[in-house]
Amino acid sequence: MRKTILFATVLMCLFGLSISVEAQKKKPIKKKPKVTTVLVNETKEAAEKVAIQINNVSKFLYLLGGIARGIEDIDKDVKNGKISVRSKVANDNESYKQSVLVGVRNLRTGLIQIESDFRVKPKLQPYLASLQGITELSGTAEDQAMNGNFTNSGKTLLLVIEKLAAGLVALP
Repeated sequence: MRKTILFATVLMCLFGLSISVEAQKKKPIKKKPKVTTVLVNETKEAAEKVAIQINNVSKFLYLLGGIARGIEDIDKDVKNGKISVRSKVANDNESYKQSVLVGVRNLRTGLIQIESDFRVKPKLQPYLASLQGITELSGTAEDQAMNGNFTNSGKTLLLVIEKLAAGLVALP
């Protein structure tokens, strides 16, 4: 009788172990992330990037407004012979032009990235139409600056700000 009870106890322990081993083999159920959270995070991040570009272009335009007319006036004076091509003013003017060109190119790089993000990321594609074309406009502004039309370059960058603002408004 003792052997039977001992055997039954051992058998129950073994049976209990096999159940616990089976229980350990089952994979835990993972909760799927909510799609709305991903959408909100991605659009919020995009909105922040657009806002940063609005600030960047606005600050650049503020600075450009103060020097664009001066650069163009000095270029006219050099062309008309009022200022020597080799003068300090003409040399400084060339350095100012190069600084403006670098600034426009840097802005363009950021704008290309924004438009690319909206083109490539499926969650942002519905909002692409509102800011589509900022890459081309920034290219036009760069061309205008390269040709010495800094005032017109600034006006073109104002159109970029309008498109960026429209994109920001379109985002949820």
